[in-house]
Amino acid sequence: MPQNRDLIASNLAGLPASVRTAFLTRVFGTEDYAEKAAAMRRENISRAVVYIGAGTCGLAAGAARTIEAAKRYIKDNKLEADILEVGCIGYCAAEPLLDVQLPGQARVSFQRATGEVVPGLLDSVFRDQAPSKDYVLGQFEDGGKKWPRLPLMSEHPFFAKQLRFVLKHVGIVDPLSIQEHIARGGYGAFLKVIHTMTPAQACDAVEASGLRGRGGGGFPTGKKWKIALSSDADQKYIICNADEGDPGAFMDRSAIEGDPHRILEGIAIGAYAIHASKAYVYIRAEYPLAIKNLKKAISDAKAYGLLGENIYGSGFDLDVIIKMGAGAFVCGEETALMNSIEGRRGMPKPRPPYPAVRGLFGKPTVINNVETFGNVSEIISQGPAAFASVGTKGSKGTKVFALSGKVNRTGLVEIPMGTTLKEIVFDIGGGIENGLAFKAVQIGGPSGGCIPMTHMDIEVDYESLKTVGAIMGSGGLVVMDEKTCMVDVAKFFMEFIKKESCGKCIPCREGTLRMLEILKGITRPRRGEKEADTLARFSGIMNLENLSQVIRETSLCGLGQTAPNPVLSTLRWFRDEYEAHIFERRCPAGACTEMLEFTIDPVKCKGCTLCAKGCPTQAIVGNPKTPHYIIAEKCISCGSCRTVCKFKAVNAA
Repeated sequence: MPQNRDLIASNLAGLPASVRTAFLTRVFGTEDYAEKAAAMRRENISRAVVYIGAGTCGLAAGAARTIEAAKRYIKDNKLEADILEVGCIGYCAAEPLLDVQLPGQARVSFQRATGEVVPGLLDSVFRDQAPSKDYVLGQFEDGGKKWPRLPLMSEHPFFAKQLRFVLKHVGIVDPLSIQEHIARGGYGAFLKVIHTMTPAQACDAVEASGLRGRGGGGFPTGKKWKIALSSDADQKYIICNADEGDPGAFMDRSAIEGDPHRILEGIAIGAYAIHASKAYVYIRAEYPLAIKNLKKAISDAKAYGLLGENIYGSGFDLDVIIKMGAGAFVCGEETALMNSIEGRRGMPKPRPPYPAVRGLFGKPTVINNVETFGNVSEIISQGPAAFASVGTKGSKGTKVFALSGKVNRTGLVEIPMGTTLKEIVFDIGGGIENGLAFKAVQIGGPSGGCIPMTHMDIEVDYESLKTVGAIMGSGGLVVMDEKTCMVDVAKFFMEFIKKESCGKCIPCREGTLRMLEILKGITRPRRGEKEADTLARFSGIMNLENLSQVIRETSLCGLGQTAPNPVLSTLRWFRDEYEAHIFERRCPAGACTEMLEFTIDPVKCKGCTLCAKGCPTQAIVGNPKTPHYIIAEKCISCGSCRTVCKFKAVNAA
């Protein structure tokens, strides 16, 4: 990876000689850094290295056993090899991942490397045999002689169309090594900014790049920084919002777990750009590994003089504090987040004044999310023009998505703005699993919208998504197949939003509750209805869209204002499914189990009595070894009979 050596030199170019010498000597023990930096990047290794993806997703897939098996193999075979735990490279569907790099050989990556297959995989590599293609994911382009007839990682369909800025080193580097981060050019951008640029020039560079906030709103980052810079105050703050609360979203967690120094460097540059001497990272307590790695990164940055007082003689001071949140979704909203940091209940405040003018503790404050800060050092290192050359006219750079749901290749993907949804789902994601048909993709989290197949050619950027009733959001992207009920999806997200509403304003607190009641009425079967229930059900349906509009226009914060989006988007594109539920009392996808009517096929039924024994309401009658029968009035459509039936005699429609 020779470009890293050039990056160190280019980032440190223009620094005062005394600063450059002090920094390189502190990191590498000498100003002649090239050889040691190459060793830290593992360009030339003298002993084998086994890399294991030990991010949260990898550990959930069994990486701990993979690590144990690798250690045991190396010990039993008396091999000289290092085991390195890295973050998640993004391909979660292939976890656990194990890479091996031998001296002089290219690094090769194995997928589905569970503990029991590790000995065989390592045998093939250490005995210089061709690795089993069933487990090979690919080999890296840099690092030595290529393995014959093995594909390159960059050619794999999951990675081929990706362009990585934020995730460039995630899953590649040791996340706990500040030396490796620096050897790959890290913190050079920060030193360049504090010694060769004024805060205004730093803001100008970020504004010229076209970087917009990746937390959902898409507000121009440079413009926000300039507002805070121009606000006069004796104290300013900068906050990294890592309170990732959207269902199915895990971008921020993986970025911090796998490359915490990149995020920390972006925060430090932003702090200098607005004259902030204190920074907070607001991160949910459910991310213990991310918190652990971030604490280590902050500690090491202080030890290397990159945080603290008068950083490398620049006169700039910075202290970074971790604040753990309790998992409230509303605390992702910036004013509620600041309330939480101040020790108060996380509830939104009216705006204006905006945080950049009056924020944390009444002082000017900039809040950006993890992904936004992850782009900053790249902009400074490569120049704003290079960043602005990627993407569309109004949306520059890349966007990270957590691709999940009914898709073959799930994981984190970072694509250039302007890539179509179709490319993400079908080219990168490999299409719908189990050969089923695609139905929709939910983008933007609970406050986002569902997009049907007819609009999958739409480009991913802030403006285009709005035209189909969706928003970029923080980057959750959930794929749904033909067996997904869109009314049920709307109900799920509305239940989530209702539960997470802080309750401060009436439109959000009461409106989301009422919308959820209406959706529950739509998916309720006729049995069990009493008196005027049916009339109330139709009355609610007639007011659903009007109620959505009122909530959108009168709620206090962004959570409430976007709360109706899942209902409005599914109504817009899947109105026929709503009509089937309303008028026919039928779920076309068969997902709303309460609406299903269960019957037993007398030809297939053998009278084994398992269904009758498992029925919670005793709705199934019949004698042993004779066909059974379901009493419709007693059936609650729980589906237990279909689950236990060995003869597939239970039908549901």
